[in-house]
Amino acid sequence: MAHKDLFSQQAALYATFRPDYPASLYQFILGQCSQYQLAWDVGCGNGQAARVLAQHFERVWATDLSQAQLSVATAHQAITYHQAPAEQSGLGDHSADLIAVAQAAHWFDLAAFYTEVRRVAAPQAVLAIWGYGLARVNAPVDAAVGHFYHQIVGLYWDEERRHIEQAYQSLPFPFQEVPSPTFENIKPWNLHHLLQYLSTWSAVQKYKNAQGQDPVAAYAPVLQEAWGDPAQEIPVSWDIFLKLAKL
Repeated sequence: MAHKDLFSQQAALYATFRPDYPASLYQFILGQCSQYQLAWDVGCGNGQAARVLAQHFERVWATDLSQAQLSVATAHQAITYHQAPAEQSGLGDHSADLIAVAQAAHWFDLAAFYTEVRRVAAPQAVLAIWGYGLARVNAPVDAAVGHFYHQIVGLYWDEERRHIEQAYQSLPFPFQEVPSPTFENIKPWNLHHLLQYLSTWSAVQKYKNAQGQDPVAAYAPVLQEAWGDPAQEIPVSWDIFLKLAKL
């Protein structure tokens, strides 16, 4: 299976304008772990999750297919960044106490990835896979963002995006799932932050490459009309969905 690198082109934007994850999510995941020697952050991007895990594990092995993403990752003495596909971690057998995947599992060759998970998982290891869908702001903004998502760049979403749209319920997960609470991420954003966030979408980059123009810039007046004062900060929220198993 060919690996898709959909985020190198916008790596710097991704590092600055993608939302992080709430403390409650990490607290739940960490509470399921029995050992804290090594965590593997798979599809780590710019190291957003790895930096949090490094506060709790002796070592974090953070891998991503994109060297451009890794090049903007924040260094930390406990984190080793390594360019590698999810299916070939570079870790030893039975070495990882936590295998964490943030907003990335839908891009993997899941059969091969799960084979690698079984190989590297230490006894009682935890596998935690999470993601989030469209942001929610208010009715006018949500309608404008939904139109942009479906009608403007809709043809440029990869087929794997359906797993996000279905909150990972369609994502194969051949393990006994631990029941998880719901989580919500809330950030106070202005219009500029929202526009830059939209620019990180893989479908936006594919649209730009195919059409030679920036759909976010073209659509910005519609979003501004829905938003109001561009400098006004409005709470933006995402529902986070989690699939977790003890291996």
